[in-house]
Amino acid sequence: MKINFRYILIAVLLLSPFTFHLSPLKAQINTDRILSIGRNALYFDDYVLSIQYFNQVIKLKPYLAEPYLLRAIAKTQLGDYQGALRDCNQSLERNPFQPGGYYTRGYLYSRLGELDKAEKDFTEALVYAPGNKTYLILRADIRARENKYELALEDINYLLRREPKNPTLLYEKGIICLEQKDTLCALNHLQETVKYDTQNPSNWSALGLVNLMLENEEEALANLTHAINLGSKWAGDYINRGIIYYRTHNYRGAIADYDKAVELSPRDAQCYYNRGILRQELGDWNNALEDFNQAIDLAPEKNEYYYQRGTVLLQLRQWEAAAKDFDKLILAYPYFLPSYYLAAQARTALGDKKSAFHYREKAAEMEEKKQKEDLANENEAPDTDVQTAQSQPKRDRRKEFSSRTAQNPNDTGEDDQPYLSATRGSIQRRYTDAANTPNIVLSYYAQQDPLRRTRYYHHLIDDYNKQQILPAPLQLTAREVTLTAEMVNLHFERIAAMNEMLDQYVGADLHFARAIEFALVQDYQSAIDDCTRAIVLRPDFILAYFCRANWRYKLVEYQTANNISGGEVNIEYEMMMRDLDFIIQQQPDFIFAYYNKANVLCMKGEFQTALSYYDRCVELDPEFAEAWFNRGLTRIYLGQNDEGLSDLSRAGELGIYQAYNLITRFQ
Repeated sequence: MKINFRYILIAVLLLSPFTFHLSPLKAQINTDRILSIGRNALYFDDYVLSIQYFNQVIKLKPYLAEPYLLRAIAKTQLGDYQGALRDCNQSLERNPFQPGGYYTRGYLYSRLGELDKAEKDFTEALVYAPGNKTYLILRADIRARENKYELALEDINYLLRREPKNPTLLYEKGIICLEQKDTLCALNHLQETVKYDTQNPSNWSALGLVNLMLENEEEALANLTHAINLGSKWAGDYINRGIIYYRTHNYRGAIADYDKAVELSPRDAQCYYNRGILRQELGDWNNALEDFNQAIDLAPEKNEYYYQRGTVLLQLRQWEAAAKDFDKLILAYPYFLPSYYLAAQARTALGDKKSAFHYREKAAEMEEKKQKEDLANENEAPDTDVQTAQSQPKRDRRKEFSSRTAQNPNDTGEDDQPYLSATRGSIQRRYTDAANTPNIVLSYYAQQDPLRRTRYYHHLIDDYNKQQILPAPLQLTAREVTLTAEMVNLHFERIAAMNEMLDQYVGADLHFARAIEFALVQDYQSAIDDCTRAIVLRPDFILAYFCRANWRYKLVEYQTANNISGGEVNIEYEMMMRDLDFIIQQQPDFIFAYYNKANVLCMKGEFQTALSYYDRCVELDPEFAEAWFNRGLTRIYLGQNDEGLSDLSRAGELGIYQAYNLITRFQ
């Protein structure tokens, strides 16, 4: 007789107000394990869940420094900078020898605008981790923001002596030179940057800006166009290219670029201002007025905007409004003579001849005085030309916080971009990484893709769900859901309830059910152990093999990212492969086993073998978008560009729109 654990579990949960807690005796044994699970959850960006684990450890062992630091990292990723700062202070009080603690606190101070404190913390971090690339780059950035350019260059030059061809470092030096107004130095280093890193649009953006400042308009146009073709989503690239088009009288191109800039950055006053000037020159007075109104709403402190709007208002015969704009400009720039003459024109049209005479007389007096005394005032005139976008894209790689660097004091930041942090669910708003789509997993939860209404299916899962053994139906997904605090508590309660049930009855389905609960709260080792027990009790339990392989994959991914290597990782790989091979042997149409095995092979660097498994996936299901996407990337990595681009194109057709960004970069 098959026991329905779903109904027993619901009954137990309703009758008993379970909460997940540890007894004092168990706490002495399990705090290291809880800390490890929390760190694992932090790595997989489950910040709310990880904070709950760190809370438990802090409650049981408040004298430990590490859980405070880890909780600070999670809070930092959630934007709770003040709370994270408090945790950093607590951690450093308990252990003042943590470079990651000073790094995290330095980042927090920089976000809070306390640059002197940030610099001190990055300096302290370097005492305990000398030569760390990430710490040095961030300290250089802080020093540049404090106008300590020579000290900033000392940090970058130190790193460049170690890695003279590193594009990230060359980029950083170029940006610092640009901030020093040393455009030739910036030009030289940014030219080197694009030589060693041709695929990053930010590099071409910065080079285009410098060439524009040096009036190398032909080179600037080529640079900015290249950045845009590589997928740049920074409005400044379109603003700056629009300026070049405007100056070369390519008004159609300029309008198109300003329209795109407004689309990308609708809260940027500069986009509207530049477009307004162009529309004004073309005689499109009403649309120009609309743009200047929008620019002033967004940046009312920009006095030059009032001058341009005033001239448009004169053309539209809105005399009163024009007079007000010129009066405001006269207050800001009392030596700017055109304002007086234009104000007089507006007053004359209003019939106020006395005020008009006063403005003209005042302008004539100042002009005569200026000629006699050769008066000069550098602030006497507003800049009424189109304005260059000077700042870099908001996703400036120097400003991103790396939780990995904060946790690993031995990480010297040897990656080109160690300070980029991955953010779940935001890939459509950022530069797309050339990385495989993740494994297909079994879970109760799956994110809905607004573009693709894909529902992965296999009869094994459907048949199992029909038995209603588990608390909820299982779903195949590549888009896992980050749990809320309420969801986490629910799964802890289920684990507690299942513990009691297993004291009375041992069954493969119950162990499998608890394994899923453990996996959802990121306790993968316990999940693997329960799957193994389920397989011992039912050796042909395909779904248990599939889940066990996936959870081993997650453990290996975490260990690899944190520089944990050796025999243990190799054993996990071997056991993963055995599970997947068993599924393929017993259920040859279970396409997801082929796909996941291909991903594992890619992780091991066995790309050619991985291709054969992706081939099998698209043979079994020609609509399997993820297999096309991953095979495309694998082929490109192996130098098979044409075939790889074809696969990415197919993936794009099937709804993985990130493929198009990669196609643009690789073709």
